[in-house]
Amino acid sequence: MKKTSVIVVGAAAAVGVVGISFGKKIKTLYQSLNSFKDKNLAHTFQHTPEIQPTKKISRGEHVFSFAKEADMALADGFTYQDVFYPCEKFMEDTETSAMIVVKDDVIKYEKYFFGGGEGTLFSSNSMGKSFVSALFGIAVAKGDVGSVEDPIGKYIPEFVGTELEKIPIRACLKMASGIDFDEEKDMSGFSLRTLLGFPAMKVISKYGVQEPPYTYRRYQSINTEILGQVIVNATGYSLAEYMEKNLWQRIDAEHDAYWTLSNGKELAMGGLSISLRDYARFARLYLNEGNYNGEQILPKEWVRDSLDISEAYAKPGSNFDAYNAIGYGYQWWVPEGEQGEFMAIGVYGQWIYVNPSNRVIIVKTGADPDFMEKGYELKHVEFFRAIADSIA
Repeated sequence: MKKTSVIVVGAAAAVGVVGISFGKKIKTLYQSLNSFKDKNLAHTFQHTPEIQPTKKISRGEHVFSFAKEADMALADGFTYQDVFYPCEKFMEDTETSAMIVVKDDVIKYEKYFFGGGEGTLFSSNSMGKSFVSALFGIAVAKGDVGSVEDPIGKYIPEFVGTELEKIPIRACLKMASGIDFDEEKDMSGFSLRTLLGFPAMKVISKYGVQEPPYTYRRYQSINTEILGQVIVNATGYSLAEYMEKNLWQRIDAEHDAYWTLSNGKELAMGGLSISLRDYARFARLYLNEGNYNGEQILPKEWVRDSLDISEAYAKPGSNFDAYNAIGYGYQWWVPEGEQGEFMAIGVYGQWIYVNPSNRVIIVKTGADPDFMEKGYELKHVEFFRAIADSIA
């Protein structure tokens, strides 16, 4: 998740204006890039639909309400590599913009900073990948997509006749597609070409294959873009439309959500804006193995497979790569441990943490320019564990 270039969330924000006037495009590009200056991050991540082109995802008629208790005292702190970190200080140091702790459908802690509140929509950044995974599970369950073993060329015409044609969908879900793409070196070029109006799948079709699928896990946001396009082509709906009908209204979300557009299409790699409690409602779906108040929205098998890191390339520390310190399933991060935890993670400090053993959900959003700091992810795992273990 660290490898995702800032240009994905910065320059790509302006992609949707291609085809309008050149002057307006430049103005929007400047506004987008300016919004990602360190001093502007907190505001940007709470006002994305006002800054970037988006598509609305409407909530339904009903709202699932968590019970609410007075804020509990957080754990005193946690230890990482023999260093003790006080929880409150850690939240401050990581520029936390909001955090909620839910246990057994009861909100135990909920605080907002930088002017946010219950109705604030916080940017997902790459946490949005986990939502795409959920939509994919629904598409498979409904029969819109035949199987995760299908080749991506079956659904994306631009890949027919290319080296990418026979890559299994599942390899993209697992970030093990083998596509010859480097997140740090190639993302800026990808974003620039799409900014100039080239269709994303046409651009991706030009990349070759560096190894057979399932050889290594390499974090590549274009894998999620491919998954999003498969859903769109297979269902005939845009991602926002498909999410609204098949996920958002079915989990009784409290607020409308918004999906950032790139060239008029939803940015699958990470463009959602969602309220804190609604992130928790989404996490609750996975905590309950795809069941929402008696309705099986996602098959249990999909949730199980999404969190499976038994293959060598999916395990924590695979490929001897520091970026793979945490295991990876179907667009979900799975840390080493015995509690069955899993996470959605976005750049600049966006987190959904689920601990099935303790029945705890934690959502933490941030505006942290130091998210590339060594050990950042593993520190957060210990922080979340300390909180989950401390709740009565």
